[in-house]
Amino acid sequence: MPSFDVVSEANTVEVRNAVDQANKEITTRFDFKGSDARVEQKERELTAYADSEFQLNQVRDVLTGKMVKRNVDVRFLDIGKIEKVGGDKVKQLIKVKNGIDSDTAKKIVKIVKDSKIKVQASIQGDAVRVTGAKRDDLQATIALLRKEVTDLPLDFNNFRD
Repeated sequence: MPSFDVVSEANTVEVRNAVDQANKEITTRFDFKGSDARVEQKERELTAYADSEFQLNQVRDVLTGKMVKRNVDVRFLDIGKIEKVGGDKVKQLIKVKNGIDSDTAKKIVKIVKDSKIKVQASIQGDAVRVTGAKRDDLQATIALLRKEVTDLPLDFNNFRD
């Protein structure tokens, strides 16, 4: 029976490359001369450091620009609040989302069931598996989900025929 998985995963290699490029640009930019502005990465967590909130916003803009250039959707970034770090320095935690949370998975299953397309959707951990008898029904489901779910970047992989 044909099936596919609905997932939401950022390409970790491209995220690392975007962070490296952002740090390289920050070190060479004139408005960051003599400052402690940088972005650090630990697995799926990025931490942006700067001397002021304005510089922190600039660092975040450079980072998101590099993410866009490397085809990493910025909807993967969950930006936390700005924290003071000794003196006048500030930092901000940015989490890279991975997987579909249970609320969004339930929403996807509901959209598929309400569509009256002859497919079944089931939650498989942090992914949603959609199975159906016809390949055309699966392709119609992919088109429907691309149109309906806009708050999270979705990928469709593991297509079995």
